[in-house]
Amino acid sequence: MNMLQLDADVIERLNAKAQWVWEETLRIHRRSQETRVASSLSTIEIFVTLYYGGFMRFDPDNPIWEGRDRCIISKGHGSLCMYPILADLGYFPKQELERVCQAGSFLGGIPDPVIPGYETVNGSLGHGAGVGAAMALGLKCKGKDRMVYVVTGDGELHEGSNWEAFMFAAQHRLDKLVVLVDNNHISMLGPTDEIVSHRNLVRKFDAFGWSAREVVDGHSVVAIANALLDCQRDTSGKPKAIIVNTRKGNGVPGLENAPLSHVAAIKPDLIDQLLGERR
Repeated sequence: MNMLQLDADVIERLNAKAQWVWEETLRIHRRSQETRVASSLSTIEIFVTLYYGGFMRFDPDNPIWEGRDRCIISKGHGSLCMYPILADLGYFPKQELERVCQAGSFLGGIPDPVIPGYETVNGSLGHGAGVGAAMALGLKCKGKDRMVYVVTGDGELHEGSNWEAFMFAAQHRLDKLVVLVDNNHISMLGPTDEIVSHRNLVRKFDAFGWSAREVVDGHSVVAIANALLDCQRDTSGKPKAIIVNTRKGNGVPGLENAPLSHVAAIKPDLIDQLLGERR
């Protein structure tokens, strides 16, 4: 794929894709209420920018192509929005979106590598950073100029295994590793600041030997793209971190930024109303 040029046509296309993914995510959740929708609505612009913005090299016809960049979705429960993206890109037929969580479907509430386009098991949190660091080291040792992106949640960073991985990555100067933190400020049991506050994640990553930057509006594809472009221009030799400030349950009244939105379902009538208003 070609590198993103931030002209008006590209921005319009990315915004249109983000809107379409938002709508498709709600449609999937309407059919399968057991899916974790709030966490998936905060990551949409991150995945749209990565996959449609030219930052990822991939081949839907050969998901395990050796020349691909890797995207480790550590926050598996927050990637329901990836289903329409992967279907749209041709990893599997779009008809499969009608069968999420149904018997015989490979699209479950929590994804795993049986889904074309997913690299790792994504159930237990706190392991994506370690897996991504190991992949980045392996590619570096082989002389492969490939990127490894890890998408994690801020609540997930309460797991100590992440910080071991961050130290490891800095030690080995894994400069092709980029961690994007979906910083929606809410974990399963409430606001992260009231459980274990991260305070300033940019300063923490910097202290661990990373090159970190912040996206103030994590629902702006332009802001995310600019942060990714900044990572590409970064010649420090350090691994990169992007703290993406988002809203859990983005765009859904009563769900957005609600303290216990993590496992909440959206009533079908509200989904129908929201989709009708946005058509």
